[in-house]
Amino acid sequence: MTGFLGKRMLWSAGSLIGLVILVFFMARLTGSPADLYLPIDAPNEMREEFARLHGFDLPLWQQFANFLRDLLVFDFGDSLRQGRPAVDLVLEALPTTLLLAFWSIGIALMVAVITGALAAWRPNGIFDRIATLLSLIGASLPNFWVAIVGVLVFAVQLRWVPTSGTGTVVQWVLPVAVLAIRPCGLIVQVARSTMISVLSAPYVKTAEAKGVPRRAIIFVHALRNAMLPVITVAGDQAAGIINGAVIVETIFGFPGVGRLMIDSISYRDFAVIQAGVMITAIAIFLLNVLIDIAYALLDPRTRAA
Repeated sequence: MTGFLGKRMLWSAGSLIGLVILVFFMARLTGSPADLYLPIDAPNEMREEFARLHGFDLPLWQQFANFLRDLLVFDFGDSLRQGRPAVDLVLEALPTTLLLAFWSIGIALMVAVITGALAAWRPNGIFDRIATLLSLIGASLPNFWVAIVGVLVFAVQLRWVPTSGTGTVVQWVLPVAVLAIRPCGLIVQVARSTMISVLSAPYVKTAEAKGVPRRAIIFVHALRNAMLPVITVAGDQAAGIINGAVIVETIFGFPGVGRLMIDSISYRDFAVIQAGVMITAIAIFLLNVLIDIAYALLDPRTRAA
């Protein structure tokens, strides 16, 4: 397993290096921070002093070299807007985003696996048709539309949940539900199709002939062999939730990394942008490692890949 994980980690590390280069130069395409933090009629002397204080007067290649040097000690510099270390701001916001992603993908995975497995037991039955229709609708709905409709219906009209905030469990219900709908729909489709294939295998027929209970056949014998494609899709969706929480955090006022990144891009706060992208990428990198471990545990054949 060590060799298997080593190859995966080297591949992910290469992607991480490419992301470092891309983020640094893409952030500077947004323009000069001096245009936002100084008066419109600021003299050139003031602009030059601002650039010198923040290292923007150096050639771009030298700024990048300094960024790489500081990155080795996990130092992204200070936020232009708040005057605090950028990494501290991101680490304060990260738990909210990770918790939001954890509950969203956890609920989506649990509901989808059970629904897909039960739908596969009687293909084209009533339950299968309803589950397939609802999962296709859920997989097709964009998060921003679901979030806006959810606020209008459940928060404004019915007043069942608050429109924003993170202080109580009730305030998490709507954001988690919004983020869970699309992954749930996709995973139901994958779990259903994979389970239909597995349930037609000879060992399943043998278990049926021996009188093994239906619940044991579905959730013990068949489900484990059907989980690899499900884990693949669930892992992709979990990474997508971490990256795509920007919209949901903005709409519901969640103090997560997504909202912090939007504000930082608007204010051209390069240090926070770089710290946010890098720390999020590391979180996704660790998530991929966990997925690879799950692969190896579920199917030993993947260890030789």
